[in-house]
Amino acid sequence: MTPEQKIEELGLTLPPPVAPVASYVATVRTGDLVYTSGQVPMVEGKLHQTGKLGVDLGVEEGQAQARVCALNAVAALKAELGELSRVRRIVKAVVFVASAPDFTAQPQVANGASDLLAEVFGEQGKHARSAVGVAALPLDAPVEVELIAEVA
Repeated sequence: MTPEQKIEELGLTLPPPVAPVASYVATVRTGDLVYTSGQVPMVEGKLHQTGKLGVDLGVEEGQAQARVCALNAVAALKAELGELSRVRRIVKAVVFVASAPDFTAQPQVANGASDLLAEVFGEQGKHARSAVGVAALPLDAPVEVELIAEVA
């Protein structure tokens, strides 16, 4: 089963890639690696949810937003590669979580992105990861995800 078929089986739709909102490109390929720019939880051109974890959103809401971010990053990979079966491995995910000063569940929030990647890519979706709490993210996004993928 292709990653695209797995996405469909999960009841998800791969969105069109999110257009950059500033002076950068969505992906950069160097050798066998593709780096995605940070993806916020945009749905149909709008931020799906705003706010900070530990103030405006709980862990489950943050996981859902991380999942949207990861799906957007996968869409950026597809736009770069043409087909997701060219992804050999998700090497690393970096998940930024806009957090209240006393919020420490960034890894649990990041699981929303990590779990989606494993569901879509199987063993090749298991990756190294950083989950980082930050004071604020662009557009007041609660979560931002970037990926590094090894590709064929």
